[in-house]
Amino acid sequence: MTNKQMTIAQLLDEQIETLGEHEALVYVDPPLRYSYREFGEMCKVVAKGFLKMGIAAGDHLAVWANNVPEWVVAQFASSKMGAVLVTVNTNYRQAELEYLLEHSDSKTLILIDGIRGREYLDTIYAICPELHDCKPGELKSQRLPLLKNVVYIGDESMPGMFSWQDIVEMGKSVKDEDLQERQNSLHAEDAINIQYTSGTTGFPKGVMLTHNNLIGNARSIVECLRLTEKDRLCIPVPFFHCFGCVLGTLVSVVSGATMVPVVSFRAPQVLEAIVKEKCTVIHGVPTMFIAELEEMQKQNYEITSLRTGVMAGATCPIEVMKSVVEVMGAEEICIAYGQTEASPVVTMTRTNDPIDLRVSTVGRALENVEVKIIDEDGKTVANGVQGELCSRGYLVMKGYYKMPEATAKAIDKDGWLHSGDLAIMDENGYCRITGRLKDMIIRGGENIYPREIEEFLYQNEKIKDVQVVGVVSEKYGEEVAAFIQLKEGQSADEQEIQEFCKEKISWHKIPKYVFFIEEYPTTASGKVQKYKLQEIAAEKLGRS
Repeated sequence: MTNKQMTIAQLLDEQIETLGEHEALVYVDPPLRYSYREFGEMCKVVAKGFLKMGIAAGDHLAVWANNVPEWVVAQFASSKMGAVLVTVNTNYRQAELEYLLEHSDSKTLILIDGIRGREYLDTIYAICPELHDCKPGELKSQRLPLLKNVVYIGDESMPGMFSWQDIVEMGKSVKDEDLQERQNSLHAEDAINIQYTSGTTGFPKGVMLTHNNLIGNARSIVECLRLTEKDRLCIPVPFFHCFGCVLGTLVSVVSGATMVPVVSFRAPQVLEAIVKEKCTVIHGVPTMFIAELEEMQKQNYEITSLRTGVMAGATCPIEVMKSVVEVMGAEEICIAYGQTEASPVVTMTRTNDPIDLRVSTVGRALENVEVKIIDEDGKTVANGVQGELCSRGYLVMKGYYKMPEATAKAIDKDGWLHSGDLAIMDENGYCRITGRLKDMIIRGGENIYPREIEEFLYQNEKIKDVQVVGVVSEKYGEEVAAFIQLKEGQSADEQEIQEFCKEKISWHKIPKYVFFIEEYPTTASGKVQKYKLQEIAAEKLGRS
């Protein structure tokens, strides 16, 4: 596989030339089937629509939607005309969306009506009430002055918004030569994607990823999984994570495989898609595989096509891995470890690794990636000794958007990206993740930063102090637990605290467990010992 530098647009064009009539994108529901040529034409006309809207190269274009077909088209259309795709978590509520759009300087927002109703539309109209009275493309928002265009994916005409079909129609009036001129001006080192991830401040940071970062990582994953154009990749993981839009869609285009996305994760729909489309590859976080295996016990699914895939996003239970191999037939399923800042995969098992290696480690470094384990002084430790995992190579992000100090903390002067994760490496380069320097909670593949929840809960007038930790969960890997000190004379229960959070922060950040505590365990210097809180939670929940 060639390692020459290219943009995502050039990559897609090459695959269209080679694979023209081969299936590129297939949905079981809603029914849709695009060949590479048809997919390329749709991406081209939408890219021209973006040009017509006045979107310049380098402008930021946010997408807030689940795995609908328009998301994939927007991903590749934006890469053809140089807009930077800003991915928006589908669980976001108003404050989180407003923060992201403001911080990212997004000029355009593409959105669906919502996941559980019309909550996305309600949210953007609440942030930008000016939409009710403006023409599409002429938004003048007091709270988001840079946001000009809002594009609605849906059949209705919404006040102040373009429809997706408007973009398609606008694109038809733009010459192919104008798009080609724009495409030719793009460079492989340009940032083309911003992924928001929680960080040490407790608020999301925008990770800037380039064409080189993303294509390089996708190529490495293709090699690890031994993918070709004969493969069909079922994508139930969300596009707004790198797992979906790098390991899913981009990996498919790099290998020439067929994308088979599922709009919203439901185990029956995933299994039906695998059966109907004879998918050979399946991605997921452990909780997804657990749900799929449970569904297979209820109903018979004739799955004979699966060969490989990636399980990532949380620690994989050994029994789940074995069941995916034995029950689902994905004998070559692999484990991957990474971070958004690394585009995202750093280490990965290989399809021919014995299963014990695939469940006890997160694999070894990808090709052309350096990995080292260091101690507190920054020195590389011996094999078998725990330290912080660091990586270096093509995969390291361009930086955090508008956060030079945070970037300098993450990437040292020698180009090493510090993960904040503790790991042990064996003599063959295989790594085991043993803990975290930072106290990030990973719940079902979602990164949750305790400080963000703590700062939100401080707004409750009854709360004097709060400490949030992760507790072990068989289903999700970890769940959120809050240890709360109430102000004198105040009383509250778990349900009241959870109700306080509802509709204000993402549901997955709402504490599953709430404990009320008089005093926190502390060090001699007064620092709260969160690991002791985790022990207390485990004891209270009967998991010690």
